Formats: sequence, C-alpha cells, structure tokens
Amino acid sequence: MGLLMIFLSGVLFALGLGISGMTQPEKIVSFLNVVGEWDPSLIFVMLGASMTYLTGYGFILKRSKPILAESFSLPTRRDIDPPLVFGSLLFGLGWGLVGFCPGPALVALVTGYDSVLIFVLAMGFGMYFFEGIDSRFQRGVDGGAA
Repeated sequence: MGLLMIFLSGVLFALGLGISGMTQPEKIVSFLNVVGEWDPSLIFVMLGASMTYLTGYGFILKRSKPILAESFSLPTRRDIDPPLVFGSLLFGLGWGLVGFCPGPALVALVTGYDSVLIFVLAMGFGMYFFEGIDSRFQRGVDGGAA
C-alpha cells in the first residue's frame, strides 16, 4: 500500500508540474527576468503549492503518527551552515541559468528534448561525484576523530 501511495503522489506531482508549466524552461526564465518581459504566473503556482503544504503540514502533524509509517521522520537540524548556503546558491544559479530544477526536469524527460536529457545526465553525474567526494570527506573527518 505504501509503494502505491508513493507512486500516486509522484504521478500527482508530475501532473501538477506539467499543467503549471514548470517543465518549460522558458516559463521559469521569463519569471526570473524582472527587467524584460516578466511572466508573473509562476507566483500563483508557488503560492498554491506553499498554501497546500502549510495547510497539510499543520493538519498532518496533529496526528499521533503517519497513516503509512510507524513514526514521523522530521529534520532535527535547524542551523544554517556554509554547505546549506552554498548548495542553495548553486541550486538557484542552475535553476536561473537553465530553467530546470530536478523534479520538473525528470518530468520533462518524456518530451525527448536533447536539452532535458543533457541536464538530467549532468545532474546525475553531479550527484554521483558529489556523493563520492562527500563520503571521502566524511571518512576523513570520522577517521581523524577516532
């Protein structure tokens, strides 16, 4: 049942991204271009998503436990550290330059456009290499403390 709900959530998310135009880089770039032909329609997509999240989050946390899990899995860290800031800046820069972020790019793969495939491949390689670098760094930190 849990996997079915995950799948259906993914389908709903993909449909929302497609219907809202979030899979079209031109739409994102037009939204970010406030000095040219600015397209403010993305504000409504973001507001709708934010309001849905805020409403659902408050409603769900009133429960003693999730429906399909034994307990809630919420983040415990609240600090803002340099990796978080750098990662956020890198994400925003990439989104602004190419008009894709990971979710919409994966949904846009069905279009078959070369630019989407190149972005997703580059994103995959970047995640793979980061994982290798991060695990080496963590081993170095952990090994130095022992």
